[in-house]
Amino acid sequence: MKIKTLCLLLLLLAPAAFAEVTLNIGSKRFTESYILGEILSQTASRANEAKVVHKQGLGNTGILIAALQSGSIDIYPEYSGTIWFELLKKSAVGDLVSLNRELAPLGLAAVPLGFDNTYALAMLDTRAARLGISSISDLARKPELKLGLSHEFLNRKDGWPPLKSAYTLPFDPLGLDHGLAYEALAKGKIDVMDIYSTDAKITRYGLRVLNDDKHFFPSYDALLLYRLDVPGRFPKTWAALQKLESGISEKQMVAMNAEAELTGKPFAAIAANFLSAGAGHKPAESAGRNFLTLLFAADFWYLTAEHLLLVFVSLGGAIVLGIPLGVCAAYVPAARQTILSVVGVIQTLPSLALLAFLISALGTIGVIPALIALFLYALLPIVRNAYAGLSDIQPSLKEAAQSLGLPLFARLRLIELPLASRAILAGIKTSAVINVGTATIAAFVGAGGYGERIVRGLALNDSATLLAGAIPAAALALMLQGGFELLDRWLIPAGLRERKG
Repeated sequence: MKIKTLCLLLLLLAPAAFAEVTLNIGSKRFTESYILGEILSQTASRANEAKVVHKQGLGNTGILIAALQSGSIDIYPEYSGTIWFELLKKSAVGDLVSLNRELAPLGLAAVPLGFDNTYALAMLDTRAARLGISSISDLARKPELKLGLSHEFLNRKDGWPPLKSAYTLPFDPLGLDHGLAYEALAKGKIDVMDIYSTDAKITRYGLRVLNDDKHFFPSYDALLLYRLDVPGRFPKTWAALQKLESGISEKQMVAMNAEAELTGKPFAAIAANFLSAGAGHKPAESAGRNFLTLLFAADFWYLTAEHLLLVFVSLGGAIVLGIPLGVCAAYVPAARQTILSVVGVIQTLPSLALLAFLISALGTIGVIPALIALFLYALLPIVRNAYAGLSDIQPSLKEAAQSLGLPLFARLRLIELPLASRAILAGIKTSAVINVGTATIAAFVGAGGYGERIVRGLALNDSATLLAGAIPAAALALMLQGGFELLDRWLIPAGLRERKG
């Protein structure tokens, strides 16, 4: 009777357990987007209607839009110019009514957040004054200048290509992460960079924002870009989010960016302060940080667990498929070139391009596309080493095994794979160590791991935060290296170890 009662109770509770719905909020990997994402997340959480997840620091615009359209995220902060040019593929910017009319067939809509954050070009004020440069047109007179532009700006339809044409600029720019470009500018490595008009570092670095004398850059009004089904699925949450409409001024946004970039205040704390203080929001003083405290912060263990999951699951899959492919390449000459060429080409694919493709193909972001990408990148060393280890076995040893009358699979299992075990294990070890570093790309699709800290550090140009992600990754790689050395002694037959010495 007790068992029946317990089962009935579990059946009654099961729907409630699975009924919890999640509102997924995304943000890009630059300071302002992190902060806006936190403001949206905390506002939504206060409605107590759904579990709210902030998938922060995702990759470029293409990845965010693919995630939004696939339903992997429901909302993220974007800018009107980006939507018009990158999503809608238009050649000009219209008003909000026109924008929502264009977005409706895509199942999307937008709400203004209240401030404009347009692109601009900037130089150190002292250098610009010395060269007599005050506008973008003036740059054409100085072809010796070095430009360092963010990778997204270099390829946008409202970025470098049309800007170069509009102003007849003679430069071949260097691609730089936006956060790193400020330091490069300050140290004289570059002369000109692209900025956002709400960047807090404009004053800190003493920059001169060059006049857009041909009025090339349109307005980039900050917007809340969302799926049209969000208001219906989360009515209470949506009512709370609507209160942010036109509620953030440019001055407030600059102040919040400054808190993050100049004082090192956490994004979540900045957002909480803004929501609590409202219009009276004021930057807080820097709280000073201890590196060890930052390294072993509250997120350390769950980031470690996420990183280990990414590394070992993808590595396990690569071992399961890679060793048979290596065997096939060694014993089936007709398939050899195809196998080795395919795994070689996969290794050359740019990580963000592969992730963007996987998001579109799978209709999701997060752990799944990250695991598939890491699995594909881990194949090459395992396949090549398995093939090389089996191919290098002396013909006399193979003939001796055949003379015993053993079938092929028995020869492989009992003789040839053990003889090739050193090479195979070396390939697995190489893939494992490489995977630890490559797994940091998972942060670009919201899969977590130490890459979250690295991406956040790059966005803030904060070496301490960056190192707090890079050092654990390096330590994990060294631990894996040592672990495989021990495994080498356990798995490889004693005779082969002696021959190796």
